[in-house]
Amino acid sequence: MSFPASAAERPAAIAAELVSGGSLEMGAHRPQDAGEIAALLPAGTPVYVNHLPRHRLLDTLPTLVAVREAGLEPVPHIAARRIRAAAELETFLRRAVRDAGVQKALVIGGDELEPLGPYADGSALIRQGLLAAAGLREIGIPGYPEGHPRIPSAALARDFGERRSLLAAQGLGAYVLTQFSFAPARVIEYCAGLARSAPSVPVYVGLAGPTNPLALLRFAQRCGVSASLRALRAQGLDAVRLVTHTDPADQLSAIARYCASHADCNVVGVHLFTFGGVAAAASWMNRYIASRGKPA
Repeated sequence: MSFPASAAERPAAIAAELVSGGSLEMGAHRPQDAGEIAALLPAGTPVYVNHLPRHRLLDTLPTLVAVREAGLEPVPHIAARRIRAAAELETFLRRAVRDAGVQKALVIGGDELEPLGPYADGSALIRQGLLAAAGLREIGIPGYPEGHPRIPSAALARDFGERRSLLAAQGLGAYVLTQFSFAPARVIEYCAGLARSAPSVPVYVGLAGPTNPLALLRFAQRCGVSASLRALRAQGLDAVRLVTHTDPADQLSAIARYCASHADCNVVGVHLFTFGGVAAAASWMNRYIASRGKPA
């Protein structure tokens, strides 16, 4: 992303650019939300459609189509360990590209303790070559600023390197989309590490979007956002309610200040995890996007 020439003195301008170049997620079971999102965000905004344990991958197709028909860019989550057969993945990819114009996907491992089919992790899925064969152009790699609750840091680093190599060998672009966190310092440390080790890989920083505080805490526990949760709990429940209350502005501001002061920053956008509150998240993004070009 190209920030304004005066961006080093205007973190607010960078914040607006990061949101403008960003994305959000929506539930696979609510295709009707696509129109509401489209009324609030620019045409072509990437909208990620989740792949939850209760849904087959093919069940997400109607929502991907609805996102495309609303003038937005549909991006499926593909949870490797939830796919029961290679034929299921192949059929999904063919229809997603044909019917919804899908060009990129976020490939995650999935939380099942045991794989439901042939893919033990995202690398195994990518290795098979079906993504490139279907015509996809770019694949998202998940990033974990606070680590993963079940995968050691060394294993995460090896997997990241393997995915990059596999994608490059297949002619596919790669980018990183991070898990949300309530600890901006951890996120900035993670992004700075990527700027050193993988400077050509764009990074989208995950933010916890506006939602009910208790719902957000439940999702945070499930997603392994442990370090920042412990810090919040140490301050008491009132601090939890205040910080998680629903506005990720402080997190965004910290990332914008980091980009303003580091020429090698490869953060190009933010991604809002919506926890079912997709309209509130889109409205929050709309306010920042509308501020672009206004005097600081």
